[in-house]
Amino acid sequence: MTRTDPTDLLTVAARWADPTGWPVPLGFDRSERWYARLHADGEHEVWALSWLPGQGTDLHDHGGSAGAFLVVAGMLTEETVSGGRLRPHRLAAGAGRRFGARHVHQVTNRAEQPAVSVHVYRPALRRMTRYHLDAGRLRVAEVAEAGVAW
Repeated sequence: MTRTDPTDLLTVAARWADPTGWPVPLGFDRSERWYARLHADGEHEVWALSWLPGQGTDLHDHGGSAGAFLVVAGMLTEETVSGGRLRPHRLAAGAGRRFGARHVHQVTNRAEQPAVSVHVYRPALRRMTRYHLDAGRLRVAEVAEAGVAW
């Protein structure tokens, strides 16, 4: 797929990059990351997330869904496991990542300013597995189900 392919998940995320067009107002929550589902259809689902400085995710996968995310404002650090270690990738506003169904990562706002991102999944998220990295190996910590955990 190319960036001009309308089914490319990063292209879909870019269509939702302007918070003024969202069906819900952008929010920020000091106690936890704010998130809202913006759209869902038979092809994919779209989520918006906001990240205050220091907020982030656990190490997780997307339960077999492929995806992409686009940083709309601020900067995020995505860490993936390589060689038994976490490898950071900094993503500034306008940058994004595509990922396959077996992608494991954690995302954190390590900057001093809030960040906003748009995430697209195909198929829609049904579960997410959270992991611990223990002696260079991924260990399952929890399996979270849609409708229960989010």
